[in-house]
Amino acid sequence: MLELQENRTEPGVTEIQPDGARPLPGFFERREGRICAAWILGICCAVVFIFGFFYLRFARIIDRRLAAGAFSNTLSIYTRPRTVAVGDPLTVEEVVARLRHSGYSTSRSNTMGWYNVRSRAVEVFPGRDSYAGGEPGVLEFADGKLTRIVSLRDRTERQVFELEPQLITNLSQQREKRHLVRFADIPPTLVHAVISAEDKNFFHHSGFDFTRILKAAYVDVKSGHKEQGASTLTMQLARGFWLGPDKRWKRKIEELFLTMHLEEKLTKQQIFEDYANEVYLGRRGTFSITGFGEGARAYFGKELSQLTTADAALLAGLVQRPSFYNPRRYPERARDRRNRVLALMHRNGYLNGEQYAQAVDAPVTIAPDRPESVASQYFIDLMNDELQNKLADRNQHTRYIYTTLDPDLQQAAQEAIDIGMKAVDEQLRKKKSLEIPTDQPQVALIALDPHTGEVKALVGGRNYGASQLNHVLAMRQPGSVFKPFVYAAALDTAVEGGRQIFTPASILNDTPTSFAFNDTPYQPGNFGHEFMGDVTLRSALAHSLNVATVQLAQRVGYAKVVAMARRAGLNNAIKPTPSVALGAYETTPLEIAGAYTVFANQGTHVTPTTISLARAPDGTVLYQDQPDQRPALDRRVAYLMVSMMQEVLRSGTGAAVRSRGFTLPAAGKTGTSRDGWFAGFTSQLLCVVWVGFDDNRELKLEGARSALPIWVEFMKRAAGMRGYRDAKAFQAPQGVVSVNICADSGQRAGENCPEPRTEVFINGTQPVDECEWHALGTHRIVSQPDSLAR
Repeated sequence: MLELQENRTEPGVTEIQPDGARPLPGFFERREGRICAAWILGICCAVVFIFGFFYLRFARIIDRRLAAGAFSNTLSIYTRPRTVAVGDPLTVEEVVARLRHSGYSTSRSNTMGWYNVRSRAVEVFPGRDSYAGGEPGVLEFADGKLTRIVSLRDRTERQVFELEPQLITNLSQQREKRHLVRFADIPPTLVHAVISAEDKNFFHHSGFDFTRILKAAYVDVKSGHKEQGASTLTMQLARGFWLGPDKRWKRKIEELFLTMHLEEKLTKQQIFEDYANEVYLGRRGTFSITGFGEGARAYFGKELSQLTTADAALLAGLVQRPSFYNPRRYPERARDRRNRVLALMHRNGYLNGEQYAQAVDAPVTIAPDRPESVASQYFIDLMNDELQNKLADRNQHTRYIYTTLDPDLQQAAQEAIDIGMKAVDEQLRKKKSLEIPTDQPQVALIALDPHTGEVKALVGGRNYGASQLNHVLAMRQPGSVFKPFVYAAALDTAVEGGRQIFTPASILNDTPTSFAFNDTPYQPGNFGHEFMGDVTLRSALAHSLNVATVQLAQRVGYAKVVAMARRAGLNNAIKPTPSVALGAYETTPLEIAGAYTVFANQGTHVTPTTISLARAPDGTVLYQDQPDQRPALDRRVAYLMVSMMQEVLRSGTGAAVRSRGFTLPAAGKTGTSRDGWFAGFTSQLLCVVWVGFDDNRELKLEGARSALPIWVEFMKRAAGMRGYRDAKAFQAPQGVVSVNICADSGQRAGENCPEPRTEVFINGTQPVDECEWHALGTHRIVSQPDSLAR
């Protein structure tokens, strides 16, 4: 047998002498130690590698978004600029409010621009991100008027000054509305309220508040369920920007990496700014209220700089549970939560005793919840559709959209609809047409510049929150607002030729008639079953006579009527049948508005547009609108049509326009199908109004009693605005002559004609022969309609 012999050479060390059987104990222990150390080192390396891998992965995600801009997927949508002039009724407060809506502030570092208020003047300094990099200037005021404009570039006086476009909204693809703000624009009281309620050590920790984490863990263990959160503002921002709402451990780990890199990459001020623009504060209608800037507008109707301490505390209190503490639905809950935030602010030293007491005693005052249509959402929806079509692949790079919307006209449109639809509801109640209180007719209004196609105002319904259907795009029977295209086709024979040349003085027979088409009889009737006998084209259009209009369409040719409608931009579903003359084929208010530019724009069709300019985040112009124009009608024919449509307002179915007090030179046409219509224009503004039920049943109100009053209310308001109040009389182009004719026969007026009047003709088509009827001493007797309403 082998023997082991110990040889103790040093104290505590046993040396094994190999007679050869097993390793020495010291060697074994050293090898185990090395293996253990290798394992520990390997594990540490693996942890560092995994940590580094995921950290770099999430760092790249953050860096990409920050490089593109934290809110690069958010569109900033602006109105058109507003030009003010010396003498305009305007105050310092109104200009400052407009500048704030445009993104200006009192901070000189604001890239949009900044302003400075003096006693009776405002200094305006556009920034590098302003609409057109306009020149700085001083606007001086006295007695409620703008009295002087001075350029700060060369110290010379100006007569006009262009104010920046107003921000309508910031909109993301997730139907989030936000009003982007910068940290410098956030009042300190709101900063103090937020950190008191959510993360009191925000400006002192590095993304994680370990004291708060331990406290939250203790409270949760003690209560037996999750009762207290420990997320810092940075953690909430990481979660809101990049992660979903789930609460899995994987998401918590991802949140850890994101938070670490955000703290490394951004300053505390930048983190708070992004948080202030990202935080969810509830819903308004169909949109999320995102960010404190939008929250201040939605709940208080204020800019951030106008918030009181109590307002700031209420907003900060909403962060925890926006729906539960909604001040509109639960004002008592909102007040209690606000007061808890105020108590935290007092405890943290941000409020003294007097300030705290005043804020706690302040009532919860919430701004009225206006319909979302006031915020121009129907317009924005239409603009977004146009944006998709026109920018295509470049759409994802778009950051700033400058629209054609005129905010003053938009407000006028909403006010006109509010007044007009109350009157419509009352008329229907008297007729007992409303079976239940919620069964209300809908409305659409579109106003545009007839020379450029720029849509200046658009309302697509009574309340966007209740119905997102944009009735400006709804297919409906236009009724008599289509008739001008029948008469335009007839008058066009003076230019294009035909079996018969028609003029405004040509005679039609308005008596009960049956028209055969494809072996099928078609027998239209007049409103009120009244007939006027022999009438001129002018009278037939003015009184909206159905039988006379169908007769005219038959004589001109139904195909030519349809061709005229398509030249004016109406859809291809319109067919050449007798009923086409009476507007039986469906179209939209938007199509009608575009088609009427043919008359208002001297024969040139202009396609309606909502976008003026689109820019990338760096200011690069991605799209700039140029009017889409094409000739559709001879200028002389267009003028004759305008003259005849002026007659509609003077003596025909649209006479209520004048009796209601609108006096500017204008032309238009009423329409009644199942719905009520009115389309009309001045030399500067074209407007179409539609009223009807969504289920397509009869409104039982003519256009003159439903749509026309809304049109008048809107146009009267527009007439008081600079840019629309100087509407000019329509000027006859070269080649149009005026002749005195007999109102009965349409021939040149003789000495015996009882009612001679002036008529316009394309030169060469005017009557030559003197009136034969009255030369022979005969008179024509016709029945007049009892009502002019159509």
